[in-house]
Amino acid sequence: MQWFAAPEYWLGRLLVQRMVAAVYLLGFLAAARQFRALIGEHGMLPVPRFLARVPFRQAPGLFQWHYSDRLFAAVAWTGCALSAAVLAGLADLVPLWASLLLWAALWAGYLSIVNVGQVWYSFGWESLLLEAGFLVAFLGNDEVAPPVLTLWLLRWLVFRVEFGAGLIKLRGDSCWRDLTCLRYHHETQPMPGPLSWFFHHLPDPLHRVEVAANHVTQLLVPVCLFLPQPVAGLAACVIVVTQLWLVASGNFAWLNWLTIALALSAVDSTRLDGLLPLPAPPAHGPAPGWFEGLVIATAAAVAVLSYWPARNLLSRRQVMNRSFNRFHLVNTYGAFGSINRIRQEVTVEGTDDLRITRHTVWKEYQFRGKPGDVRRLPRQFAPYHLRLDWLMWFAGISPEYARPWFLPFVARLLENDPDTLRLLRVNPFPAAPPTHVRAVLHLYRFTDRHERRATGAWWHRTALHEFLEPTDRETLRRTGHGHGLAAARSAGRRRALRTVPLAPPGHRGRERPAAPAPRPPDQDRATGGDR
Repeated sequence: MQWFAAPEYWLGRLLVQRMVAAVYLLGFLAAARQFRALIGEHGMLPVPRFLARVPFRQAPGLFQWHYSDRLFAAVAWTGCALSAAVLAGLADLVPLWASLLLWAALWAGYLSIVNVGQVWYSFGWESLLLEAGFLVAFLGNDEVAPPVLTLWLLRWLVFRVEFGAGLIKLRGDSCWRDLTCLRYHHETQPMPGPLSWFFHHLPDPLHRVEVAANHVTQLLVPVCLFLPQPVAGLAACVIVVTQLWLVASGNFAWLNWLTIALALSAVDSTRLDGLLPLPAPPAHGPAPGWFEGLVIATAAAVAVLSYWPARNLLSRRQVMNRSFNRFHLVNTYGAFGSINRIRQEVTVEGTDDLRITRHTVWKEYQFRGKPGDVRRLPRQFAPYHLRLDWLMWFAGISPEYARPWFLPFVARLLENDPDTLRLLRVNPFPAAPPTHVRAVLHLYRFTDRHERRATGAWWHRTALHEFLEPTDRETLRRTGHGHGLAAARSAGRRRALRTVPLAPPGHRGRERPAAPAPRPPDQDRATGGDR
């Protein structure tokens, strides 16, 4: 079938498959390095406890038959090895059927992890990786030309990512409609990057241009992906440039890079002849009948499953980042339908005093990515995903997000649990665990240029109140992990701290006027936002 093949997209296939393999590698690597503290047998939200109440039909995967930390580590490290091999080109060196099996193994392994990951894996980019990883398998390898149907499926995926994000903004926060959201977003986003301070201080007219350009890129440009070349290729390039701007402005794990990879599937390599020194395309043979049948069946299945995300896009009650099936195929996406005007951060502190008095000295735990030390420039971690740091951002918005896991986290700090401490940047108690741990809610904001020169600080912070009162091991054993947080946040025990600035000595920066409290993200899964 001549209509089936699109050999001019060989370069797009190469880039898409290698980049998706790279993201798989990061996903499996993050799972291998972080799972013991988060979901291991002795983790904050243990997988065995989750599987005891969730049947296979609700969370299909390998671990439904058996779970152990050793097996999870084996799956994660095997996923790292397979994805690294595919990234290096193995899928193009083996027969077509073996290439499909390689991609299937990656998808099944990561699906098994996501479906037991609970709140730690409740991000939109997890579903995006699974959907993209499933589809790119049907691009084939160098034996055959890229199938036209699969290329259209990838464009449909990019369209849903971008158009869904654009619609949720117009339907959500009014600041997207009056072009003012970026007055706040660079400062209040989940994990600012090293350039976020500078983005925040761009002139207000440029912030308005950013928002307007975002609307064009997300609501108009994705439609152009379905137009003939060279329009579709130009639309893909616009999406790539926009995503690179977002990469520079913050940390959103691998969402931006995965979107870039998917957009490149619309680039026609023949349009690049003479512009770039491209290698000779591979010698494609005719696609076997069984492969054509698989691709056609996959396209038909995606068409049926597209009913739910399409209906969601048209709905006035649009939701973000929802999977309509347990295999995370043909999902709906979107991000930042509402923007927080202020940034609240939970800091975690410990002491080795046996009794808590007003003279108790508290030492702060430092996280790798989330704001803590006001003098520390935010770091670039994306596309690597720091799951604990992201969930701490949600905790600052509302304690409900932290209720399942925060006290188990505190309990492990009181034991100097090595797996948990590896998730942190600084443990102030290396010799012996603390006697008490508490958490304090702070108001953070970027310093202005004058404050930055005077103090050397990137942030200014003010203590608001205790998020969790001083807690020791005996209290946790007596009350249980689920009860203490609720008690600490109840009206009778919500002891306010003195609201004192915790900026460096000598800091005399201007305070901002009062702002409304942050709003929880309006979505079903945790925000996988890229905007």
